[in-house]
Amino acid sequence: MQVKAKVNNDTLILSVEGELDQHTASAVKNELDAHMSKVYARQVILDLSNLEFMDSTGIGVLIGRYKKMKEKNVPIFILNPSSHIDRILNMTAIYQIMPKLN
Repeated sequence: MQVKAKVNNDTLILSVEGELDQHTASAVKNELDAHMSKVYARQVILDLSNLEFMDSTGIGVLIGRYKKMKEKNVPIFILNPSSHIDRILNMTAIYQIMPKLN
């Protein structure tokens, strides 16, 4: 599991790689929070193109980050989920609060 961050203008892009499950959720949450607290951004993009697996614990991590950013009026978008992750995110209606970028 790895989280990479880069800033492009006023956008924080966070790439989550590997697996996001009960074994990695705490570390991913901590890394995402650390990046989100260091950088002022008008929006956050979660690039999931290299996320290989996610379970319900991962959904909780995403929702938690959404709530933190919502308090700051910073929207979060999802980018490049695999077909498997996309199906999970569709079923849980995550795209209603964190839209998918095409």
